[in-house]
Amino acid sequence: MKIEEFRRAMAETKYIPAGSALHQAFHAFSQEALKVTAELNGAYHSPEEVRALMSRLTASEIDESFGLFPPFHTDCGKNIKIGQRVFINAGCQFQDQGGITIGNDVLVGPQTIIATLNHDPDPEKRGGMFARPVVIGDKVWLGARVTICPGVTVGEGAIVGAGSVVTKDVPPRTVVAGVPAKVIKTI
Repeated sequence: MKIEEFRRAMAETKYIPAGSALHQAFHAFSQEALKVTAELNGAYHSPEEVRALMSRLTASEIDESFGLFPPFHTDCGKNIKIGQRVFINAGCQFQDQGGITIGNDVLVGPQTIIATLNHDPDPEKRGGMFARPVVIGDKVWLGARVTICPGVTVGEGAIVGAGSVVTKDVPPRTVVAGVPAKVIKTI
């Protein structure tokens, strides 16, 4: 399956049966992601080399303003869109098959997890998955060890406190924190 076909299918599909062509495409892209992230995480790279590796990983152009402190891990890589002036700190894990869009001027704290898939709750179909994209708006700051669950949109200018688990949308220009994350104040 070609990358654009995969991205289109993921945008249109909410349920992926175990063993389907789309599910198999995950695994093919995962193998490529493992190769690229092993290279990214295995040695020092200049900022230019990091951007080149991320471009290869995401199959898209990464802006020269992008910054990343490895290690970085992803299950797929091909369904991540990254804006300008984005910084991703060390130890982050993105499960991007369902789609991750990161706006401009975003700070992602260390060991942040962004997930876009949930397994089928039916034990007989547990290998099947539900895909829901995650959108991180412009000027968002995700603190250390934040977990963003499938289907969440974090609104423009919001702050997510360290260690928070975000299970529902975050309004723009708010501070949320906790497990599950709740609005603490408006900015």
